[in-house]
Amino acid sequence: MQTEYIIVGQGICGTFLSYYLTKKGIQHIIIDESKPQTASKVASGVINPITGRRLVRTWMIEEVMPFAVAAYRELEKELNCNLIRQTNIIDFHTTPQMKLAFDERLPQEQEYLSVVDNQQQFDKYFNYYFGAGEINPCWLIDINILMSEWRKKLTTENTLSDEYFSVENLEIHELGVTYKNINAKKIIFCDGVSGTDNPWFKLLPYAPNKGEVLIVEIDDLPRNNIYKTNLSIVPWKENLFWVGSTYEWKFEHPNPTDIFREKTEILLNQWLKVPFKVINHLSSVRPANIERRPFVGFHPLHPQIGILNGMGTKGCSLAPYFANEFVEHLTDNTNINPSVDIKRFAKILSK
Repeated sequence: MQTEYIIVGQGICGTFLSYYLTKKGIQHIIIDESKPQTASKVASGVINPITGRRLVRTWMIEEVMPFAVAAYRELEKELNCNLIRQTNIIDFHTTPQMKLAFDERLPQEQEYLSVVDNQQQFDKYFNYYFGAGEINPCWLIDINILMSEWRKKLTTENTLSDEYFSVENLEIHELGVTYKNINAKKIIFCDGVSGTDNPWFKLLPYAPNKGEVLIVEIDDLPRNNIYKTNLSIVPWKENLFWVGSTYEWKFEHPNPTDIFREKTEILLNQWLKVPFKVINHLSSVRPANIERRPFVGFHPLHPQIGILNGMGTKGCSLAPYFANEFVEHLTDNTNINPSVDIKRFAKILSK
C-alpha cells in the first residue's frame, strides 16, 4: 500500500493533522489503537484566553483562539455535528487577595475580563464569599465527538488502521519509510504521552503531568457557563459535568486515586449548595513539556520522521493552529514558528 504520510495517533493533534491534509487532497493513513482514556478524551475541552493566578494572557491567544474557533466551526459543517459553543468562565474568587488581583487586572484586560452581571443569580447554587469575575469569551469543545466522528470518516475512507503502533515494524529508507505493508514518504508522530518513549524524540524535554477528574451529575446547575474556584466545573457530555483537574508532575501510576476523589468531593460539598452524584472517575497523563511550547517539525538526522506533539493542557487551542502550520510547511515549504520548531533541539536530537 502506498501513501504520502503515515500519522501515528488520532488524538487532537492527529485528528487536525489529518483534517488539514485531507483539505489539501493529500493521501495519508492514521495508525491508532482505540483506548478509552487518552489525554485528549479526558480533557475538559476549554479554550481559556486568561491563565494562572496572575491572570495573564495565554501564549499566542490572539492568533490561536480565532483560528481554532473558525476551525471547529468548519468541522461542524464537515461532520454535521455540534463541536463548539461559547461558554464563558465565572471565576469565583477564593480569597480577598484573589479578588484584588482580578480587580487590578480588569482595567488592563478589558478584552477578556469583566464584572459579572447579576452576580446574585449564582447565590442559590454556590457558597462564595469574595465575589466573582467573568472571563469572556471562552469556548467549550466537544473533543470526544470530534475524534469519534473523524474516526468514522477515516474508517469509511479506509484510511485508519486500528492497531498498536510497534516501532520494531518501522523501516526507514533514504527516500521514505515502510510500516508493515504501508509505504510512505514520511511518518509523523502525534502519539501524545507515548512520545516520551519514542526512540527518535524521547530526548525532547517532556514533562508529563497527570490529571484526574470526576464526572458528576448536578441536576439543578445551569450549563451555560464554566464555574471556577479551586476546582473547575465544566459542562460535559450527556448532561454531566467534568470536575477537576489536578496537575501532578510526580505520580506513581496513571490511574485514578482515592485521595483525589475524597478531596474533590469535600471541596464540592463546601462549594455547591445543590446536590451532586459522582458518576465516573477518570485520569490520564498529558504530553506536557518544560518549555510549555509544542514540538513541531522533522528530526534533524531523519527528515522522513516528524512530530506534532507536546501541547500540554492547551491542545484545544494549539492543535488546530499548529497542525495547519505544519501542513502549510509540508505543501508550500513555509516556515514553522521558531518557538515550536524542533530545530531548536537539533543538538540534543542529533546525539
